[in-house]
Amino acid sequence: MNFEGRLNAAIPGGAQTYSRGFDQFPSNAPQVLVRGSGAYVQDADDQWYLDYGMGLRAVTIGYADPRVNAAAWKQMQLGNNLTRASLIELEAAELLIDLIPAVEMVKFAKNGSNVTSAAVKIARSFTGRRYICVPRQQPFFSFDDWFIGTTPMTRGIPELSYSSTLTFDYGDMASLELLFAEHPGEIAAVMLEPATTLTPCGTDCNRILSCETCCSICPAVEGNFLHAVERLCKREGSLFILDEMITGFRWHIKGAAHYFGVKPDLITFGKGMANGFSVAAVGGRREVMQVGSIDQLGAERTFLLSSTHGGEMGGLGAFVETVAIYQDRDVVQHMWNYGARLRVGLESIAAKLGLEEYFQLDGPAICLSYILRDGEGAVSLPLRTLFAQEMINGGVMMPWISVSLAHGEAELEQTFSAAENALKIIGEAVTDGVERFLVGPAVKPVFRKYN
Repeated sequence: MNFEGRLNAAIPGGAQTYSRGFDQFPSNAPQVLVRGSGAYVQDADDQWYLDYGMGLRAVTIGYADPRVNAAAWKQMQLGNNLTRASLIELEAAELLIDLIPAVEMVKFAKNGSNVTSAAVKIARSFTGRRYICVPRQQPFFSFDDWFIGTTPMTRGIPELSYSSTLTFDYGDMASLELLFAEHPGEIAAVMLEPATTLTPCGTDCNRILSCETCCSICPAVEGNFLHAVERLCKREGSLFILDEMITGFRWHIKGAAHYFGVKPDLITFGKGMANGFSVAAVGGRREVMQVGSIDQLGAERTFLLSSTHGGEMGGLGAFVETVAIYQDRDVVQHMWNYGARLRVGLESIAAKLGLEEYFQLDGPAICLSYILRDGEGAVSLPLRTLFAQEMINGGVMMPWISVSLAHGEAELEQTFSAAENALKIIGEAVTDGVERFLVGPAVKPVFRKYN
């Protein structure tokens, strides 16, 4: 069935996030999905695919997990959205405070952009300062103007909205220190993801990483990059904000901040919190979070977050149960282990086919990313698209690599089988030209100036 025209006619971008758009997938990818179960998704033609997209990394237990769904349904039956704060809202807040060392107060919302923008507002309110610093290597913090204005997609955004957002290089303390020197006493906060495929050393570097690039940024003997940023913020009176939309509930159940041994002033979560249910959170030190309180008599008010659906009971019930499953099943360790085996298997297949220079894996086991390179060594989006295309022909949808508890032995074997066939095609494309094999256009970067 052809849904592309209908979707693009009804929805700007064809989906609710640009990451689900038609320009992000090969042409043979299913155009709509009807359902998900475990690690699999089904399209409108009743075709099932092993999935590594996992709801844009939001599903960490598995699609339609019965325990999570039952917990959400229980709360829905109790009313789902009440006139005052609900009991599950309080329980969810206290759970996150107990779980995450950096969180002493928390505010819930429905998506990540809302809570990262709230963190920016908190920082400016608490410090009385203007500027926010973010790494240019990390592609997305919010759909709000303060961040999107730093990307090529500035249409419709007044320059004033993003002129107070400064960029530095992740891993390069000198580039961040330069911003502090250029704007003395004016930087409210530094916000960054603690880790992506570019990752600081932890306390046990050999266990975390197998890439020299990451370790060269911050030798363990000197502490890691996150520690250096934390020290700089503390010295300069700025807030240290970690955005854990992706790292949260993956690197460690207590977050990547705990994993790397840092304690941010503010921290944001989303995605993996509730196994696909819409829950996001901003939390942090009580002193800082209290700018949004109403019980501090005489204090100037900060309109922090006010969301009708931020306390929706179904999602918060799903969050509480998701944490329980993490504790029962050691979900984090499973994802680390699966990622490590996936790396070994895929790299072995590439080596067997003599394609180590063309197909590579980047990042630690918990955050793998695959890269396709052309004969000149340059990153190739056409070859990446061809690999994703051929994986789909093998029944595996791998727009990126996001694993869950539902990925097990059978899924690993299916992935290796599809990858071997896909990489054989890549080998032919390297020799004969990718155009011979690619059906439809290559995928494009989300953040680009023109369609």
